[in-house]
Amino acid sequence: MSNLRDERNTLFFIRFIEATCEVRKIVATDAATSNLQFAGEGDVRVNTNAQRFSFSLNCGKIGFGDVIWRVKKFKQDGPAPYITFAYRSANGEQGFPGVVSFIRTYMLYGNQKLSVIMKARALNKATPINLAQHTYWNLGGNNNGDILKNRVQLFAAHITPTNDELIPTGKIDPVKGTPFDFLKQHTIGSRIDKVPKGYDINYAVNGSNDRKLKKVAKVHDPKLGRLMKLWSDQPGVQFYTGNMLKDVKGKGGVVYGPHAALCLETQGFPNAVNHPNFPSVIVNPGKPYTHFMLFQFSTK
Repeated sequence: MSNLRDERNTLFFIRFIEATCEVRKIVATDAATSNLQFAGEGDVRVNTNAQRFSFSLNCGKIGFGDVIWRVKKFKQDGPAPYITFAYRSANGEQGFPGVVSFIRTYMLYGNQKLSVIMKARALNKATPINLAQHTYWNLGGNNNGDILKNRVQLFAAHITPTNDELIPTGKIDPVKGTPFDFLKQHTIGSRIDKVPKGYDINYAVNGSNDRKLKKVAKVHDPKLGRLMKLWSDQPGVQFYTGNMLKDVKGKGGVVYGPHAALCLETQGFPNAVNHPNFPSVIVNPGKPYTHFMLFQFSTK
């Protein structure tokens, strides 16, 4: 596995937690739910101060990727080193109801594996929570081209189509025969020109919504032979091809532009608070939220 060492395959781990704020898509891990346009679910009321837009993305103006998380515990040595971060969100923060405690653990173990575990507890009020990990991946490494020649397989036969603002409409459409069909491995760039502005949409992961671990995706860089596999217990995954990256300064002064990296953000369905046919993202006191991701890296 020397091919995998000493290389930064994540372009930026900034916004390591773009926990999202639930509206159109749960894009990152910045707050409590991703892409949010609310009518409310049940008696939950949210005031997101969505500024110029009719939705709140990544939890508002100051998302969870922009606040300071406390290191709760860590283990640097041994077969499974890990670090756990904690954050306590106040009632009304970015317009969301209730006090919520969040923890997130990153662990390296086994055969080139990385696990990410996110947990949250609503302490006094029901509130929407839909966290996502917004890591930008480029298996070619830093300053080694874009991701358009990467081959991707998504274990998801449906998407949640969006309106012009990328907010899910409530429909769940099959991907077969469309440019969104990655049920078999395809090169990202082979059909991206048929998708306005590139891929940025939530896929419904195959299988029942039983919160058991399921296959989500494979990404293969044919040039270097690097392979990344992803499993998760969430019903959706946001596939994003870095369409809006522009003049982002990275490692060694390299400047990243469109398609410099891709994101695979496991999540609840964005805008679920407005569509009862989507799995609920409302978390009630006494019923903790959990979200598990497992990445495995290899070469072939």
